Amino acid sequence: MDTKDREYMKKVFRLAGKAKGRTSPNPLVGAIIVKDDTIVGQGYHEKYGAAHAEIKALKEAGEKARGGTLYLNLEPCCHQGQTPPCTAEIISAGITRVVVATKDPNPLVNGRGIRELQKNKIEVKTGVLENAGKKFNEYFFKYIRTKTPFAILKMGMSLDGKMATKTGDSRWITSELLRGFVHELRNEIDSTLVGIGTVIRDNPRLTTRLKDGKGRDPKRIVVDSLLRIPLQARIFTQQSDAENIIITTTNAPVARVKKLEEIGARVIFIKTAGKNMVDLESMLIELGKLQITSILIEGGPGINGSAIQSGIVDKVIMFIAPKIIGGFSAPSAIGGEGVARVDDAIKLHDIKTKRFGNDLMIEGYVEEPPQNCIWTPFGC
Repeated sequence: MDTKDREYMKKVFRLAGKAKGRTSPNPLVGAIIVKDDTIVGQGYHEKYGAAHAEIKALKEAGEKARGGTLYLNLEPCCHQGQTPPCTAEIISAGITRVVVATKDPNPLVNGRGIRELQKNKIEVKTGVLENAGKKFNEYFFKYIRTKTPFAILKMGMSLDGKMATKTGDSRWITSELLRGFVHELRNEIDSTLVGIGTVIRDNPRLTTRLKDGKGRDPKRIVVDSLLRIPLQARIFTQQSDAENIIITTTNAPVARVKKLEEIGARVIFIKTAGKNMVDLESMLIELGKLQITSILIEGGPGINGSAIQSGIVDKVIMFIAPKIIGGFSAPSAIGGEGVARVDDAIKLHDIKTKRFGNDLMIEGYVEEPPQNCIWTPFGC
């Protein structure tokens, strides 16, 4: 049965993945009901506030659910939230076995849903593709435990680590194929973040542009400690429903705040971390209060270096093109002071690589401190 359980769970992941970028701050959840080795009902949580996956699968299965096995990538809820508790519906439907990838880290659930099912004589099996389940919902897992967003640092560079030439030209270091993947990332993320230097230099749109035209734009966040951002920047003038958030400090001119708010931007004041720099840890806390569960950092060397140095980065995605730019004055991918010794370098683990034509993607998680661990995608 282990092999079959794993295969059905893989189907659950694929089903749940249809809603990537649409359920925040809720997790991605899929559900499949199997009876006599036949799928009789399935569903997934399509968007925040909509019916949960279990309820949709039970509704599709109807009476066929009785005596069946329910597969879920996340423990069913047992509390009243935006929707009623799912455990009561599972029990009422006559499900006799439930297979779960991972427990729900939400303190309101966290094993209670499983225990409720077991008390009602339902067999529960947990841990099927558990690590995959945690990584699948890594944004939710971090947010629900820390109330801060999961931060991904994304960088594109040449083989010798340059983000641009000595003249500042950076279009295009990486291939169109790889840029398409970046737009897929934006479609799945709550927000994308850049520094004011990137806005002034490149005037980016920071929108999602998928070939089928069905992508959603993430919230756009600009770190701008003195509010130098032009009011005619494309993020303000383009057609997009996504919110623009400007992160600044109390040193910013009051008149600029009013002008930005007049054109619809949200301005958030954060304490400084010295030299008029925004304290990025405090920024994450404030963004978490807005129920932003994930951030894709797409800035230049300055914001990249600050993000790494402040310790806010959870995952790094690095795109490397087989080009050599050279030059002492050509900007590297990571700015800031850097470390004094190689032993002090930021280390990544759980490395994954992928080819996009001739370009290479390297993905890895920032190594967590060994003590007082609150969260990692694999538990502490």
